[in-house]
Formats: sequence, structure tokens, C-alpha cells
Amino acid sequence: MGEDRGHHSRPVQWRGDRRPTDPSRLAAYDILRAVQADEAYANLVAPQVIAEAELHGRDAAFTTTLAYGTLRRRGFLDAVLAACVDRPLAEVDEPVLDVLRLGAQQLLFLRTPPHAAVGETVQLARLVGGESRSRFVNAVLRKVGRHDLDEWVEIVAPDAGTDPVGHLAVVQSHPRWIVQALHDSLSSWRGSASWADTEDLLTADNENASVTLVARPGRGTVDDLLELPHTHAGRWSPYAVALEGGAPGEIAGVRSGDVGVQDEGSQLVAIALARAEIDGPDTAWLDMAAGPGGKAALLAGLGLERGATLLAVDRTHHRAGLVAQALGRAPGHHLVVTADGTQGPWRPGSFDRVLLDAPCTGLGVLRRRPESRWRRTPEDVAELAALQRRLLASALAAVRVGGVVGYATCSPHLAETTEVVADAVARGGVERLDVRPLLPEVDDLGDGPDLRLWPHVHGTDGMYLALLRRTD
Repeated sequence: MGEDRGHHSRPVQWRGDRRPTDPSRLAAYDILRAVQADEAYANLVAPQVIAEAELHGRDAAFTTTLAYGTLRRRGFLDAVLAACVDRPLAEVDEPVLDVLRLGAQQLLFLRTPPHAAVGETVQLARLVGGESRSRFVNAVLRKVGRHDLDEWVEIVAPDAGTDPVGHLAVVQSHPRWIVQALHDSLSSWRGSASWADTEDLLTADNENASVTLVARPGRGTVDDLLELPHTHAGRWSPYAVALEGGAPGEIAGVRSGDVGVQDEGSQLVAIALARAEIDGPDTAWLDMAAGPGGKAALLAGLGLERGATLLAVDRTHHRAGLVAQALGRAPGHHLVVTADGTQGPWRPGSFDRVLLDAPCTGLGVLRRRPESRWRRTPEDVAELAALQRRLLASALAAVRVGGVVGYATCSPHLAETTEVVADAVARGGVERLDVRPLLPEVDDLGDGPDLRLWPHVHGTDGMYLALLRRTD
């Protein structure tokens, strides 16, 4: 998914003795600038900005809601702003445009009283760009405030009947190509999909993802986690506990690594691979693209009962270090190596089970990575699909005859999922397994044989898993 980017934002320069009337909005602006100007990741930069601003409680929550919502809704907000500005948005200074986006987000999606939304945003614009730009922001936001959300949809969105892709792209703030790709993937899964079903998925992408904990086998228990406040049992995974409030980092088990923060979809991928039947020995497991280590840590626990040794591999030292950290206190036998999975340092046929959680576009986790939809391009799909094919060929070479490879992505795009697997099957020597019987606790798994999980159907991240048994 790319290298982690921290906080490299350019802080606002104070003008004279002026101070922001609301530091929460200034922090949200700082997050946007880090994401836009420095290509930082919101999930990494937001905690740093909030900590530096010494925000807590409701103020910190408002900053996160405002920043994440603005990043998610950028497409729709820009369509509205374009209708209110007398020149192309590309000619508006980026810092001022980010201020406008924050103001429009408050007016249209956060139900902030108009006087507060406009007044505080104008003050922010004064701090960012001076008096003239604050007047410009004031004029534009007053135009935005003349219509409510439904009226703006009628004004700026294409007609749903004649252009359903364009309509959803604007209303749900996803690039057209992503809307079409997700619709095609849903149609493949269900046999056919309505545009209403696609809109439900896009709507889920624009909502906050819940926090789910995993009690790593041999290290923590679900019962212990359920004694914590604001928790309840997960919906699907026997190791999952949902956290409804509080910071995961404040939980002792999370700090020690005995408990992880891991979406249920990710947990189910590891569980299904571990449950697949194989003939012969079951003691050598490989996670060949293991960073940042969540699935590796769960696999280590699942393999402990069988005496399995886990080799976890990632191609970068940084991500391999995160894997080593996740496995640090895990009982049993495991080893972390920095290596390129396409040229793995192992003999062919060395492993009984192999997990390949392949690098992908991440179109299944857009609710967690609000900026990702605006950074990915169709060209990325082609480049990643070529890498995914090479990695899957290496994974199939690494597993012994009778062993199983799990090919997983956090993208539902057909070019990254079923097409990659179909090519591997067509080359021969593998048998495609039906994943669904391995997860009887999960409802609505479609026609199979592969596993596909959806945010709007299962409440998980959008995950894909195919299981392939080596036969030759």
C-alpha cells in the first residue's frame, strides 16, 4: 500500500496578534494541508496534529470528524464550490481551497450553524491568507449557504437515470472509475447489482469505520477483553471484540501486543486459510507480504496449536520491523525476514500453507483511508495486477503439493482479484477451493467459491480471499 508518511504539514503562520477562535478547525486545516501538500496519510498525521494542538475530548473528535469528512467528500464539495467561484478551482490557491472545503463541509454535512461555520472559517482564512482572501472565502461560503444539501445535489450532480455512474461519483464523492469498478465487482459477486446496492457501498465508504480488537490466540482472550468498558463480541470472528469508545492504545493488551487492532475481515482471511484441509504435514507456514503484521500475528497464534513455524516476509525493512514488533511476544516459533516475495529466499515446495496478502489499490478500505480514492488511478490497477501475478506465481511455487495458498487483497477490483486467480488456475497445477464452508458463522457470502466481504453487507473492510491447493 506504499510507505508510511508522517506529519510534514506546513503550520499556519500567525499574523500579528491574531489567534484562531477555534483551534479544532485550525488543526483540521493542518491535517488537510499535510495530506494535500505533502501526501501524508490522514490516519498517521491526524493523531500527531491533534496531540501537538493539545486537543482532547470533543475538540479532538470534532477535528477528526471535520478533517476526515472533508477528505472523503472532496469531490462533492469541489463541485459545489465550482458553482460558487467565478474562476476554475485550479486557479484558487490550494491553502485557500482547503479552507473553503472545510467551510462547505460544515455547512452541508455537519449541520454547523451557518453563522459559526462561516464566521470561524473566515477567521481561519484570515490567518492563512490575509484580509483579502478572508473576504473571498466569506463571499463564496455565503453562496454555498443559499442552498441545502438536497438542493445542491439537484444543482451539481448528473441525472441518475441517464448517467448513474456520474451521479454517484458526485453525490458519493468517488472518482468515476472507482464507482464503475465497484459496481462491476458487486455485479460479479451477486450475479447482478443494482445502482442502489452500489450506492449503499459508496455510502459505507463515507462513514467512519469501527475499531475492532483481536485477541491473539495464546496471548489474549476474548473474555478478558469483554471485561473492558465499551466492548462487545465481534459479529463474525471468534477472536474479535468491537471497541465502541476509548483509545485502543490505552489498553494494556494492545500496548503489549497480546491484543491487536484488526478489522474482522482481515481476521477472517487468516482464519479461513488456517481452517482449510490439507493432507500430510502442517508445520511450515509462510506469510510472504506480511507488513504491518496483523495477519502474521494471528497466524502465529493459530499455528501454535499445531506446532507450526511461521516465516513472515516483507520487502521493506520498515514494514518487516512492524511485523517483528507484532510478533515480538508471540509464543511458538516464528522468524521475520526482509526479502522480495517474488524472489523468496526459500526452496520451492517448502511450505504447507502460504498467505499472500498482496499489495493492492486498497479500494476495500476507503472508509479508513479517506485520501486514497483521490490518489489512486486506473494505471495503478494495471501496475499492481502485474505485481500480484508475479507474487502469486511465487507463492504457488513456495507451497508443496497438497498445500494451500491464500491469495488476499483489500480491494474488490476484478482485475486485482478474480482475474489474477483465474490466470493462475489456467496455468494448471492448482485446484480452487470453496472458502464459504470454512466460515459457516458468516452470512451472505454469495456464489463463491472465493470469499468477498463488503462494508455495507458484512460491516467489515472490503476483503477478498481465494484458496488454491497445489496439485502438481
